[in-house]
Amino acid sequence: MKRLIFSILMMAQFSVTVFAGEAAYPSRPVRVVVPFGPGGPTDVFARLIGQKLSNKLGQQFYVENQAGAGGNLGMGAVARAKPDGYTLLVVSSSFLVNPSLYSKAPYDARRDFAPITLAATTPNILTVHASVPASNVAELVSYVRSNPGKLSFATSGIGTTPHLSAELFKSTLSLDLVHVPFNGSGPAVQSVVGGHTPIAFTVMTPAAPQIRDGALRGLAVTTTRRSPALPEIPTLTEQGFAEQGSDTIQGFLAPAGTPPAVIDTLQREIVTAMGEADVKERMAQLGFEAVGSTPDEFRARIDTEIPRWSKVIKDGNIRIE
Repeated sequence: MKRLIFSILMMAQFSVTVFAGEAAYPSRPVRVVVPFGPGGPTDVFARLIGQKLSNKLGQQFYVENQAGAGGNLGMGAVARAKPDGYTLLVVSSSFLVNPSLYSKAPYDARRDFAPITLAATTPNILTVHASVPASNVAELVSYVRSNPGKLSFATSGIGTTPHLSAELFKSTLSLDLVHVPFNGSGPAVQSVVGGHTPIAFTVMTPAAPQIRDGALRGLAVTTTRRSPALPEIPTLTEQGFAEQGSDTIQGFLAPAGTPPAVIDTLQREIVTAMGEADVKERMAQLGFEAVGSTPDEFRARIDTEIPRWSKVIKDGNIRIE
């Protein structure tokens, strides 16, 4: 009888141990998909936060770059991944734009994902080559109007929020400018630094060091307030032009159906990581502004931004098949 009781107790203890092991998160490495190539703002941000999550949660959070189709390849892959918390997605604003931009986006932004947190935003910025005779937006507009069709502007790609900001700027002021899309803000910035393209609309991250070094001239940010990373650069509104409220997001998502407890753990740890001194310093250098929203707040932003950019895309007749 004693042996039977002992066996039952041992089996019960084993069952509790297994259950606890299964319940612990994470119990193995976590894949963090970045739907763009290495070195861009989203990749840099994902690696920064991923390292902090690895240190805090005791498992490796490793970044996997799945670039292609404007981010659709990676985003579509995560939409179909198992919702167990071991595949995460870090997105920029293409996540919000692509459903309207592409005729067949491989995901539904509202249905296929569980928001974790809108972690940070990056202001979009208007810059020019040092040779352009403009120290503010009014002077740039005058210069463009005196050279209709002769000047070009670089962006991080068709349908990105910097591109859509530029299209809104062009249409509002009836400017004749030629669009030169690049595969990311980094190459777009380098084109202007090299003198190949006189004007650029990009995210701030790759532009900020070039502005500080004098290789680029920053004329305006497209957000509603100045950026702490470059506080000397005014907004469009401050210079008498229409407010855009345009930035580029950096958000974490998981496949729809991921357990709420996992979402809560990730949201809490990501927000905590962004509050650490070294992360805050690095984010400021790169032009990121911390947000750290709740999942519900991120979902509300998604619901607001999708129709907003859809209208800009429709009005500008911008479409990718």
